[in-house]
Amino acid sequence: MGPTDARSFYARLLAAQAGSADPRLEAVFASVPREAFLGPGPWTIIAGTSRIETPSADPSHIYQNVLVALDADKGINNGEPLLHAMWLGKVAPRPGETVTHIGAGTGYYSALLARLVAPGGTVVAFELEADLAARAGANLKDYPNVEVVHGDAVARPLPRCDIVYVNAGVAAPLAAWLKALKPGGRLIFPWRPSDTVGLAVLVTRLGNGFACLPFMRSWFIPCVGASVAGPEAKIPTRERATRIRSIWLTENKPPDRTATAVFGDVWFSSRSIRGDDKR
Repeated sequence: MGPTDARSFYARLLAAQAGSADPRLEAVFASVPREAFLGPGPWTIIAGTSRIETPSADPSHIYQNVLVALDADKGINNGEPLLHAMWLGKVAPRPGETVTHIGAGTGYYSALLARLVAPGGTVVAFELEADLAARAGANLKDYPNVEVVHGDAVARPLPRCDIVYVNAGVAAPLAAWLKALKPGGRLIFPWRPSDTVGLAVLVTRLGNGFACLPFMRSWFIPCVGASVAGPEAKIPTRERATRIRSIWLTENKPPDRTATAVFGDVWFSSRSIRGDDKR
């Protein structure tokens, strides 16, 4: 099987396992060459606590659900393709939408997002590591709807957007990230308020608040500046964390008896958004 056939089969498997109703998901995984974002092979595969080098630089080796090291010493990898296929299916990017990608690495998933929001959509890809940001800029030079920013998406304001796609673990999403969402906008992020809680969470901005749904287990490297909860935080158990259904800005609505987790300017509630909720 040649690299193109391997990539097509990989894309078909990912789309089927993700269960997305969007046929474009398979098409974009099939159209974006993963090896173009990994550097020259052979590549190092992360398998549990082991590192395994591919037998050659044949791209067919990386068209499976494996983690490929980008900076093994820092624990940075290219990400698990199936996880991202599931995330992309959940956040459902549409043509014409604007995306902020936080933790872009070398740009592979930024490229997939760029294809999903085309035509008319744009991606701003933030990467804190200077080397990775430089590589992403080079890798994405043929994607005119992507802007790579070497910068800290925690310390600086985000552009107004339809989707915030976060690829680093946070104790809680920043209030600024929620405020950056347009009406109907979605935020997807790995929530890690403690060592025992690791969940992927989808947030949707509604007219009267932010609906919130944890949908799978998820572990990412920590997000610099946003991965540690303050001493005043109310940290949920894993069981209570799975019951969150909305998230609120404290400035708009103080925590009430439904609060399952509180992190200063944002808090999570076990109550679903209702028509009479006020922002």
